[in-house]
Amino acid sequence: MSLPLGYLPDTHYPDPRIERLDPRFTYKQGNAAIERIATGFRWAEGPVYFGDGGYLLFSDIPNNRIMRWLEEDGHLSPFRAPSNYSNGNTRDREGRLVSCEHDARRVTRTERDGRITVLIDRFEGKPLNAPNDVVVASDGAIWFTDPGYGIDGPYEGHKAQAELGRNVYRLDPRGDATIVADDFVRPNGLCFSPDEQKLYVVDSGVSHGGPAHIRVFAVDGARLRQGRVFADFTPGMTDGVRCDVDGNVWCSMGWGDPGEDGVRCHAPNGELIGKVHLPETCANLCFGGKKKDRLFMCASTSVYALYVNGQGA
Repeated sequence: MSLPLGYLPDTHYPDPRIERLDPRFTYKQGNAAIERIATGFRWAEGPVYFGDGGYLLFSDIPNNRIMRWLEEDGHLSPFRAPSNYSNGNTRDREGRLVSCEHDARRVTRTERDGRITVLIDRFEGKPLNAPNDVVVASDGAIWFTDPGYGIDGPYEGHKAQAELGRNVYRLDPRGDATIVADDFVRPNGLCFSPDEQKLYVVDSGVSHGGPAHIRVFAVDGARLRQGRVFADFTPGMTDGVRCDVDGNVWCSMGWGDPGEDGVRCHAPNGELIGKVHLPETCANLCFGGKKKDRLFMCASTSVYALYVNGQGA
């Protein structure tokens, strides 16, 4: 596949690759189309937008680097290499980068002077598997998943034996960690609802005999309760997930029918209301841009972008 940067071939308005299944699904109808903004990666993941700097950071896991894309002129450069095969990235409430590192099996914070602080690399004396994705709540607590993909082999980390379950963790601002969910096959992407009353967590365990769905939980302080399946993706699979300000759940899609590769949007009640079709399997996504109305999608070898009629939560 050899696609140029910019709008995808045969683009016209409205973009036919954006499928509206319900009036609740909106994007900038009429004059917005999918753009390919960067390419040349092995597996793009973990996007996070820095509005104060006007740039997008994302992981290129097998190439062991974090990349930076400047929105002003599209300039692409390495932000950190090596990156310990980093995967998920987010920002804390002070604007600092928080990253999941496969190879070092830890969650770190990048301070404003560039120093890296290890937030957690062990639980009850045992090394974490390989943290995957991460979010930070308004109280400063860090919630992350630890499915262990980074220790499955050398391609995205190094091969090692898991010593802990494949859990979802909460790390409070004091540095104390607790397991908040321990019944996932492969917990993956996660995000809060806009009011932080719900937590959505992906289980991508289908390749290991498990499910391919998103579960939603009620957040009860430092605990999760009333977990249920929010949306199922069999025979495909989802990976990354984000909410917009209206509570709609946007998630990546792939590993099944290539015609379904891209992003799906679900209403807060779980109903599928729209699709964004991409020419590559999508792993993760985030909202950004000056108005937080641009959807950035990390899809295999490339990163794509689309303006929507909404904003990221």
